[in-house]
Amino acid sequence: MSRPERAARPPAGPRRPTADDGVLVVDKPAGWTSHDVVARVRRLASTRKVGHAGTLDPMATGVLVVGIGRATRLLTYVTGADKDYTATVRLGVATTTDDAEGETLAVHDASALTRDDLVAPVAALTGDIQQVPSSVSAIKVDGQRAYARVRSGEDVELAARPVHVARFDVLDVRAAAVDGVTVLDVDVAVTCSSGTYVRALARDLGTALGVGGHLTALRRTRVAGYGLADARTLDELAATPEDRPVTVLPLADAARAALPARELDDADARALSYGQGIAPGDAPAGPLAAIGPDGALVAVVERRGPRLHPVVVFSPAAT
Repeated sequence: MSRPERAARPPAGPRRPTADDGVLVVDKPAGWTSHDVVARVRRLASTRKVGHAGTLDPMATGVLVVGIGRATRLLTYVTGADKDYTATVRLGVATTTDDAEGETLAVHDASALTRDDLVAPVAALTGDIQQVPSSVSAIKVDGQRAYARVRSGEDVELAARPVHVARFDVLDVRAAAVDGVTVLDVDVAVTCSSGTYVRALARDLGTALGVGGHLTALRRTRVAGYGLADARTLDELAATPEDRPVTVLPLADAARAALPARELDDADARALSYGQGIAPGDAPAGPLAAIGPDGALVAVVERRGPRLHPVVVFSPAAT
């Protein structure tokens, strides 16, 4: 019997032009991993050189900063920035993952709690605190992600680590019912340092009140200088006509949103483009975005000894 002929593959559609180097602020949808978003942006931007700054859990939505081309070299300065969130904490239910994706461990009646009861434990979770991350976090333990060890049946206990919670505000409190038991849903706003787990705040708030708690909703509204006002959904990005590149935030604007800027004259821009140091002037401590007279990002610089030296050069001198 002869083998059936394989159906002809339909011709590929036109390839979208490659996006310029720059940043996309994506409003991540629920149910998508950060890796899923990067994979989608690679297709939309017609380039493999795409990365993100700061993972969002699949259940979370909101600001995911995505770098394209040379902008991927900026992401390290975005990852460590502080962040804003809005979230909903359910008091009265503890879960295995400290969020709504885990299995329920216990349900407790929270009907006796009032908004005033939240004041002291919320204050105790504000400022410089020691936080134990969720056991299903992406933190590595002996080279393996904690969540992978948990899924393989291991008991994982992570050490507490210092984080800073600049804002932990209660916005609204309302009763809900779970299996006939009254629980409380608490809407909160959080501003915190990189490495802070909002679901761990939910867990610790429930523990402090004696009823357990977990996160039912999380939306990231800001990372560094990138906010929801700058964000576009994947559907909005996909609506870009096929004959046009996806519009990005240019390198210089992207750098200004993440770092303090140092304006350069022609001589300093030339020196940095050759990898040379320049006089610091009144430059603050920490990395700076060095912007040339033409408005282009020349380098990210840091003070080393008496001079500012380039850490990453974005506009190298022509050779």
